[in-house]
Amino acid sequence: LQFLYFIGNTHTKKGGGGGMSEVITLHIGQAGCQIGNACWELLCWEHGLRANGCADPDDDEDYRLSTFFSDLGTGKYSPRSVYVDLEPTVIDEVRTGTYRHLFHPDNLISGKEDAANNYSRGYSTVGKEFKDVTMDRIRRLTEDCTSLQGFMIFNAIGGGTGSGLGSLLLERLSVEYGPKKLKFGFAVYPSPNISTAVVEPYNSVLAGHSLLEHTDVAVVLDNDAVYDIVRRKLGIEMPTYTNLNRLMAQVVSSATASLRFGGSLNEDLVELQTNLVPYPRIHFLLSSYAPILSVEKAYHESFSPQEITTTAFEPSSMMAKCDPRHGKYMACCLMYRGDVVPKDVGAAVCMIKTNRTIEFVDWCPGGFKCGINYQAPAAVPGGDLARVQRSVCMLSNSTAVAEVFARIDHKFDLLYSKKAFVHWYIREGMEEGMFSEAREDTASLEKDYEELGEDYDEEEGEEDIEEY
Repeated sequence: LQFLYFIGNTHTKKGGGGGMSEVITLHIGQAGCQIGNACWELLCWEHGLRANGCADPDDDEDYRLSTFFSDLGTGKYSPRSVYVDLEPTVIDEVRTGTYRHLFHPDNLISGKEDAANNYSRGYSTVGKEFKDVTMDRIRRLTEDCTSLQGFMIFNAIGGGTGSGLGSLLLERLSVEYGPKKLKFGFAVYPSPNISTAVVEPYNSVLAGHSLLEHTDVAVVLDNDAVYDIVRRKLGIEMPTYTNLNRLMAQVVSSATASLRFGGSLNEDLVELQTNLVPYPRIHFLLSSYAPILSVEKAYHESFSPQEITTTAFEPSSMMAKCDPRHGKYMACCLMYRGDVVPKDVGAAVCMIKTNRTIEFVDWCPGGFKCGINYQAPAAVPGGDLARVQRSVCMLSNSTAVAEVFARIDHKFDLLYSKKAFVHWYIREGMEEGMFSEAREDTASLEKDYEELGEDYDEEEGEEDIEEY
């Protein structure tokens, strides 16, 4: 049994963090911006910042703010973040909302004409007009960093802006910053049962092609899966996007906790990439979070580290609609927060290893990376989630994620067999060859996952390694 620890505690003063790595976040399209709102709401609360970016004088906790916030030198902190959307509605809500004084106005970029659920409009025509101004704002944020670690990109790939403009900006980030700066994506994939656009399969396959080439890690999210989790565990009959986004924000917070609450042995996103991505193309991750408790239930329940770990591995806890029991885990990262000690984590991992429904590929039998951060998880006041003593966030690389791609590819094939709606993309300047090229790429990705899930053959092992 092999598993690695990284243990964190809080030792840096508020606003401090000399020599620490910075992360710039990029929120693209309606979904990306709305998830961003939930993330910054939670991050401000965790770091003791008010809605205007000023530190709360009554909060004397020690924090490492420099990762996500820039110190303006006036007692105010500004997020290292850029919002961009081709239509103004969502970003206007930020400009007039509770956190309107938190963000630099120039980092809120919006147009007047949306992408109309068309990847080509976001990539080739309307979105192209926003490429330079967005990259200029990103460039200015990078100049303010002393040790930029990388970018976190939030977008949905079923619409036009998140898929088209998202792909365009990912390409530019690759060109300008190369492979040395990590690109960590949180991508909302189309739900199997809830559709917001007829052409979602086209947009998703085209954008998936870009995610494959230009992100280093991509966490696969799905509104349908998160919707079911919120409804089932929080008892909310009709969840809103705000309910869903606040839960997704907890995953983002846990994944970056060791960056922000210092002293850990392994404390950057590159550690996650190194341990979770066995091959460059195989970088699409599943996520889960536990415990998820409503305020009413929290006073009557207490979860041990073993219990929350078991919950995190349940198929119903996955934030994407796929069943890990249909595949095999290649690697898994368990990020604990709060009242957890290494002995408890070791016991929890041993218990998971004995669970026959949780299967690892035979070429990576001990694929656990475990992190402990003693900063307890926070809960936004007035939110749905209760504050708990301990939590765990799991990011895992499983061959079962291919189910998500297969489902979208099947819908793509049905549409494309009749060339339905293709003319809207061609009219915006896209070549029809991009459809078949992107589809072949995702088919190849499905095949890769299938082969990785097969039992290891020693005679073919060397050939497989050379191929990847």
